[in-house]
Amino acid sequence: MAHISLPEKLPGILGPMAFRPEAARALGALAETILRGPASLSSAERELIASVVSRANACLFCCESHSAAARHHYGPQAGVVDDALRSVDGADLSPKMKALLHVAVKVAKGGKHVESQDITKAAGANDQDIHDTVLIAAAFCMFNRYVDGLGTWAPEAGHPAYADMGRRLATEGYEKP
Repeated sequence: MAHISLPEKLPGILGPMAFRPEAARALGALAETILRGPASLSSAERELIASVVSRANACLFCCESHSAAARHHYGPQAGVVDDALRSVDGADLSPKMKALLHVAVKVAKGGKHVESQDITKAAGANDQDIHDTVLIAAAFCMFNRYVDGLGTWAPEAGHPAYADMGRRLATEGYEKP
């Protein structure tokens, strides 16, 4: 049960966003920019960062919905998402992506956990890759805490609704017209 009166039947972040549409517009624009806007990392990679951070923060709704979006973007290589959620090092990802995911997990613990050696391990990452990784991780810490701090409900892990959410996020984005 949510800690405040939220619109019924809207899982995760959808309830709080319906409660405060003006905040929803800003949060949607932020998500659109960091996950789908022009960047050196693909949308699949950025959704994967959001998924791994959400898993680290134990935010079921965000992890499931953004994992589904990442799977949609990865297409035939969608299995890499589940592999990375189980073990970043065990996933079939580039050394750069593994290093960036480790940076993201450290940001989830707290920004000061990131050290210069973590950045140098981001083999082949450019400044925008590192910036965007830290920004996505920080933003998803906020999104995760927004969802869980209000006690929103979420379908159980693996529920078919997440695949549809992921497809919509990957194809339609985060901003409502």
